[in-house]
Amino acid sequence: MKKIVILGGGYGGLLTAKKIAKKVKKAKITDSVSITLIDKNPYHTMLTELHEVAAGRVDEESIKIDFDKVFAKRKVDVVLDEIIAVDFEEQTLKGQTGKEYQYDYLVIGAGCQPACFGIDGARENALPLWAYEHAVNVKNHILDMFRSAASELDPLEREKKLTFFVAGAGFTGIEMIGELAEWVPILCRKFNIPRKDVKLYVSDMMNKILPNLPQKLIIKAEVRLIKMGVEILTGNPITEVGSDFILIGNTKYNTRTVIWTCGVEGKEFIKDFSIEHNIRKRIATNSFLQSKDKSNVYVVGDNILYIPEGETTPVPQMVENAEHSSATVANNLMVALTGNGEMEDYNPKFHGMMVCIGGRYGLAYLGTHKKKMAYPRFIAMLAKHMINLIYFIQVAGWNKCYSYMMHEFFHIDNNRSFVGGYFGKRSPNFWMLPLRMFVGIKWLLSGIEKLPQIIEDPSKIFLFQLPTDAVTAASDAAAVSTYGEALKVPEFIANISDWALKIFIAPIAPFFQGGMVVAEIIIGLCFIGGFLSAPAAVVSAIMCVMIYVSGSAAPEILWYFFAAIALIAGSGSTFGMDYYILPWFKKLWKKIPFVKKWYLYND
Repeated sequence: MKKIVILGGGYGGLLTAKKIAKKVKKAKITDSVSITLIDKNPYHTMLTELHEVAAGRVDEESIKIDFDKVFAKRKVDVVLDEIIAVDFEEQTLKGQTGKEYQYDYLVIGAGCQPACFGIDGARENALPLWAYEHAVNVKNHILDMFRSAASELDPLEREKKLTFFVAGAGFTGIEMIGELAEWVPILCRKFNIPRKDVKLYVSDMMNKILPNLPQKLIIKAEVRLIKMGVEILTGNPITEVGSDFILIGNTKYNTRTVIWTCGVEGKEFIKDFSIEHNIRKRIATNSFLQSKDKSNVYVVGDNILYIPEGETTPVPQMVENAEHSSATVANNLMVALTGNGEMEDYNPKFHGMMVCIGGRYGLAYLGTHKKKMAYPRFIAMLAKHMINLIYFIQVAGWNKCYSYMMHEFFHIDNNRSFVGGYFGKRSPNFWMLPLRMFVGIKWLLSGIEKLPQIIEDPSKIFLFQLPTDAVTAASDAAAVSTYGEALKVPEFIANISDWALKIFIAPIAPFFQGGMVVAEIIIGLCFIGGFLSAPAAVVSAIMCVMIYVSGSAAPEILWYFFAAIALIAGSGSTFGMDYYILPWFKKLWKKIPFVKKWYLYND
């Protein structure tokens, strides 16, 4: 049994585990290979979205995904432990729990931790933002500051509580201060604090913010931040962080909140590794992403220290690097395991970078490796969400994509989304109850009215019009007289409909018509009883379209159709059977193996 151990469940570690598990299964060697992922948490954290939780825009649970969900029905064992040492000679990892883990192949994706650069008081007094618990702590701290400031009588202490610093003006820092600036007016209203009493600062020792972006985008970012009430301090280093102040250069600012985003370094235990690494605790690799000293040790994501051919700087510590490197490591691991194929050089082509300044404004610098373009505002935010969804498809499929859209667009408060509040789900479903009952009664009465005609003469087609060469003129006349003046159907749609009716429907027309009448009755009963109301609404809309394209639809079919669209959101849980049925059905559905494996469910 060959043992693959993946250290860290971040972007690189998680994707490597999924990709190597898939390759092992495809090669039919699952019985001879074990894959173990070790992490101190039982969940994967979306580190690029920490600022959204820290500034109260999205729910805390929205930025993490349980490993049990990610690896459901996959041959990946998840172990909860924090690795404190690695013996590369004995090929063992030692955990904080005291356990040791043997490996034949090790993938290091341990990620990073905040770097404090020896600044006095930074580690003790600043609030880091590099993990799930950090985001939650920052959010609670900000709320505590506003809550206590609302009743604070000491002017100096009130000033300290209402002054907020973000240290570091890279991507994380700018995103954090942007989210905070967007949240502050909401907090001011909530705690009855004048907005002018709140001070927001972002600082950096460099002479400009977002140094990796082109100058025109930097200017746009500065203008946006200033408009939001943020003061930008650049060109001076932070020299000390106290419990109630921050010293920038020789200037002291009173504050009880310093959010630290000044850069990252590898995890502390990497400094004791016997394999080559640099002062920032990044591990030196060859082009195959193997440690230069140990060929059975691979590195992914932020821990890589490698300069691709033709480049002058190491690969950046960004999510796209984690995604690309995971594919390379998975391929090269399979070559090492099976002896088949060729090792793959790591030569990534990065597509750019994006920064969000609050939930409604973004900047992007995207394109090919050789040519990139600047994209402001709406396009940048759209690109950000699309890229996140592509990543989520790889991690947890439909389940996480659905959850992400709910948190980012539909369940968003205070219009804090790049589409504003237009998609916000504000109205409770009980307001749909009268419509549901009305549509249900109409469908039921319509079906009951037609049922005697079906029983009397099943061959008489009146619910839809078949092409005239397939039915009698009397049938056509009956259809028109039943429905009155039919809605006009575009010619190209009518031609397609006639073709489908001749080929598929005409041979079974009586049975098809009978089925539609029975369907009307069933849909009506479903709506009235609130039983599977959302699927009933979908079927209702489809039936309306079918009747329309057949050329038999009276104008009243339009309100049936649009009412069905409105009811797709579901209202059966209000005085309906869905209140009891849906939780049971969802629980049963999630137990199906292929549903769990392919994430075909909503939480």
